[in-house]
Amino acid sequence: MIKKLMLAIAALVASTGFAFAQVDVNKADAAALDGVKGVGPSMSKAILDERSKGEFKDWADFQKRVKGVGDKKAAKLSEAGLQVNGQAKEGAAASAKPEKTAKAPAAKEAKAKPAEAPKASM
Repeated sequence: MIKKLMLAIAALVASTGFAFAQVDVNKADAAALDGVKGVGPSMSKAILDERSKGEFKDWADFQKRVKGVGDKKAAKLSEAGLQVNGQAKEGAAASAKPEKTAKAPAAKEAKAKPAEAPKASM
């Protein structure tokens, strides 16, 4: 039920255009970088300073050159819409915790005794 609800919300958001904006670190200015959740003014300055030395080749290059960006931070930034050369961080969506599924009540019903048929009276 929850999965269906989440799918419906995602479809609604996608159809109305309210999806996260994708921001490429090799093309964005400071304002666009600051608009990504998890990127503040100091990180956007560090990104721009490193980019002035040459474009980022991939996520590994980005993580190596921008101080404070490890695997977890990179995954969160990617999920928030940050991209390197148009690519999201590999495995970023998989880093989210899986949903717990509720056990179906059918298992309890299977253990219950079947109801007796009513006795006919004469």
